Amino acid sequence: MPSKFGTPTDPDYLERLAEFEARVTRGEKIEPGDWMPEEYRRQLVRMISQHAHSEVVGMLPEGAWIGRAPSLKRKMILIAKVQDEAGHGQYLYHAAETLGVSREEMLQALLSGKAKYSSIFNYPTLTWADIGTIGWLVDGAAIKNQTMLAGCSYGPYSRAMVRICAEETFHHKQGKEMVMLYAKGSALQRQMAQDAINRWWWPALMMLGPHDSDSPNSGMLTKWGVKTKSNDTVRQEFINEHAPEILASGLTLPDPDLHQDADGNWRHGPINWDEFRAVVKGNGPMNKERLEARQKAYAEGAWVREALEAYAARKKQIPVAV
Repeated sequence: MPSKFGTPTDPDYLERLAEFEARVTRGEKIEPGDWMPEEYRRQLVRMISQHAHSEVVGMLPEGAWIGRAPSLKRKMILIAKVQDEAGHGQYLYHAAETLGVSREEMLQALLSGKAKYSSIFNYPTLTWADIGTIGWLVDGAAIKNQTMLAGCSYGPYSRAMVRICAEETFHHKQGKEMVMLYAKGSALQRQMAQDAINRWWWPALMMLGPHDSDSPNSGMLTKWGVKTKSNDTVRQEFINEHAPEILASGLTLPDPDLHQDADGNWRHGPINWDEFRAVVKGNGPMNKERLEARQKAYAEGAWVREALEAYAARKKQIPVAV
């Protein structure tokens, strides 16, 4: 655990803060036992726990289609992907725990509705094409953000991102392959793929966060090396990669203002941030259902937690043979 979380009231705070910021500037990783500002710790707990919540909630929209996959191959791929997401949540909860917050605290914050998770997972998966589109667009956007976080200043978070990004790359390729296959298929398949792109494009852009001018934490997170790129920069990288690929597949994008500028960047039209804020506040299409599903899973898993606690307590009482 960190030896100390510094606050501005500490007599040596400014000196320690200067040393901390110098380490960040040099590109050194901050580790759990190192001194760090309390605000740095608080922001990391918020970010990492929300990231972990997003992984476990993100299992739900795709998991709903495991029993409806069109082939055994697609079913196995989807099962493996959902399993990966569960593992990502575990990595991230462990990383957050190094900052002195317990798993139970984080779960209770999620189950009570206090903690947030990515807005993208509050949208429904209406057809099988949504599964491929999530892989191509949602995981594609996540990779852009997570690749940036793999270089963040906090060691445990940075290292968790390295493995997560490797696995997300497979998800992204699988999703792209699926959608491009349907785009070349029957008229019904093309229509299904186009409908999914139409519904997921804007939420994918929103999930990368509000414009930099409207992001109150970005300045501090950038200064302390947690974020190395702005929301708008990451969003532009995502659009530059995905827009031409989608258009080349014969599909269209639901943005009449989308165009390529003289520098080669694909410029998007206005994003509906009112929709984004409504979803984040709990008023999205599937907020209620997603939270209820996690609450139900937690309640039904009570016997497992009780059994583990009983086993741990009994193990402490058993003398160890010498």
